[in-house]
Amino acid sequence: MQIDVGDLRARSVEFTATELVVTLADGRSITTPLDWYPLLKAASSAQRSNFEVMAMGIHWPDIDEDLSIAGMLKGRRAV
Repeated sequence: MQIDVGDLRARSVEFTATELVVTLADGRSITTPLDWYPLLKAASSAQRSNFEVMAMGIHWPDIDEDLSIAGMLKGRRAV
């Protein structure tokens, strides 16, 4: 049996002092600790704001970081 997870495209990406917040196209938000993503945590505001929304994730070209929405939903930390 396959579960319909809905639209996993990111609509917006925001950062708080301690969290990454991704809002999906269908209105859901995923909030994860910024500690899970060392490259993003160490990045400057300019580097964090330069991202590309991909079909199933987000890419930050300045720091060569890629996060999948499915991985975020599963609670996967960056390696």
